[in-house]
Amino acid sequence: MADLKYYDIIQKPVITEKSMNIMADRKYTFLVHPKATKVQIKEAIEKMFEGVVVEKVNTMNQLGKTKRRGMSVGKTAKTKKAIVKLTEDSKEIDFFEGM
Repeated sequence: MADLKYYDIIQKPVITEKSMNIMADRKYTFLVHPKATKVQIKEAIEKMFEGVVVEKVNTMNQLGKTKRRGMSVGKTAKTKKAIVKLTEDSKEIDFFEGM
């Protein structure tokens, strides 16, 4: 496995109705690199956003869906989603402010 840098681990935030509702509990949802571990995700969040302290990380692997186009069959890319919970004394992630 290639050496993952913190800016390679976090791919993009997940902006859905459910993810916006859990932000009140100081939980933020991100799409992450499929081979990233929980420890790497925690370090990447704390490096990317100043003053943020991560309490715990929950991850979910989502396998690619099988798609057909005529006779050919293929799969979409697999993804990994991480829900990051911040501590009470942590600073908010300012990326999500105003949403």
